[in-house]
Amino acid sequence: MISFRKVLVLCAVVGHAAGDFFTQKPLTSIAETMQPVANDTQWSATIKSLDALTADDFSTLEHPAFPEHLVRIKRTADWCDPTVKAFTGYIDFQARHLFFYFFLSRNRPDADPLLMWINGGPGSSSSVGLFMELGPCSVDPVTANKTIWNPYSWNNNASIFFLDQPVGVGYSYADYGITISRTEEAAKDVYAFIFLFLEHFDTFKGREFHLTGESYGGRYLPVFASTIVDNNPKIIKAGYEPINLKSVLIGNGWTDIVTQMESYYDFQCTKTSYRPVQSIATCVRMKTILPRCIETLHAECVNRFDLVGCSSAHTFCMNELGAPYIATGRNVYDVSKICEGDDLCYAIIPNITTYLNRDSVRQHLGVDKAVASYSIFENDLYGRFVAAGDMFQISKFHVAGLLERGIDVLIYAGDYDWICNWIGNKKWTEQLEWTGHDAFVAQELKPWYVNGAAAGLTRAANGLTFATVHAAGHMVPYDKPVEALELLNRWLKDGAL
Repeated sequence: MISFRKVLVLCAVVGHAAGDFFTQKPLTSIAETMQPVANDTQWSATIKSLDALTADDFSTLEHPAFPEHLVRIKRTADWCDPTVKAFTGYIDFQARHLFFYFFLSRNRPDADPLLMWINGGPGSSSSVGLFMELGPCSVDPVTANKTIWNPYSWNNNASIFFLDQPVGVGYSYADYGITISRTEEAAKDVYAFIFLFLEHFDTFKGREFHLTGESYGGRYLPVFASTIVDNNPKIIKAGYEPINLKSVLIGNGWTDIVTQMESYYDFQCTKTSYRPVQSIATCVRMKTILPRCIETLHAECVNRFDLVGCSSAHTFCMNELGAPYIATGRNVYDVSKICEGDDLCYAIIPNITTYLNRDSVRQHLGVDKAVASYSIFENDLYGRFVAAGDMFQISKFHVAGLLERGIDVLIYAGDYDWICNWIGNKKWTEQLEWTGHDAFVAQELKPWYVNGAAAGLTRAANGLTFATVHAAGHMVPYDKPVEALELLNRWLKDGAL
């Protein structure tokens, strides 16, 4: 969940990180340190089946391809979803430790595909997705001391991970004050986790793998998926089986800063999504300012690649196009609602925090004692990503690269969300430069249906699909669980809505 109020404050602190932030040298390729496999007996995991894991303590997994990474994993019995096996644990990379949840499919756990769900922020725990949106259970909204089974969970036809990343988010933690501030850094740990898990539990090898997420996931997931694709040839050369990445699903994503900013006028001042929420006078000012905003963003964030200039342009646009929305008191994630509580706007979120800070829950999940308390949003990490300019990076070029290499991409959006709204996502998918562009834009937006009722609009061609979900906000599975699950099931089946 991108926090708009924090954007207004933190963009002002970027100056100290001035520099050509778009041309930083990439991290060393993950696969470069892999050692070739001499024969099948040179290495064998001590644990090759999830059935061998116990609920009493962690089992520790290692692999010669990633000598600096370990995975700690345990069975989490009789919790959240009694109909399936559940597991929790950490991926350890030197001083960094990422926490994950894993639930097997309710349908065919031995054959169904794998999903990984990642929330946004940057700094938002994926427990939002687990306990509020699409996980096997939700936190009891009354007592916050137990969970309630979710019939619309996305593990109905897939096994699913929920990953707290980057380090410092949720139950994840770091030793010695180690931090990261770039999506490319986070990608290394995410990739290592996926590889290690599949190497140890080879019943999942070759399964279709789908990266899913929302909000700042629009920045994360294209980079994470590209990391998988770029490293697959190298791990094949080293003698390992590649990760069978099939698709990427992004809900209400923050992918292109320019189109997203440009969309704020249309969302607030026309009937495109809901109804005009600003006065005519405010809309006139916004319309007048808009060309200057977009011109400056293009110049500083796309053409010049300057961190200080891009940050200043972003702050200017936010103050002119975003602050008026905040002043309305409406939920930034759902224009049809008033913001409740803090700037995350949902009363259920404090309940998740309360539940995950219960000693009995922490003990059952195996939370490390180094985690003093659970927080659903990590403010310091958010500040680091903003200061490093990560939020201003445009990830749509990664999407084009994925499509050119046969990876399907679904961009979906609830049409009541303001902060990462469908208008901006529609625009960047239409502007995307790739060989399927002409075929994609030639398709008219048309309704897609669930149980005979129109659920939204969609267009698709050559592996790229765009879809809206009507009357849903930023978190589509929370507002429209039936439609969200149907969208997923159809996508997993044949990619057609």
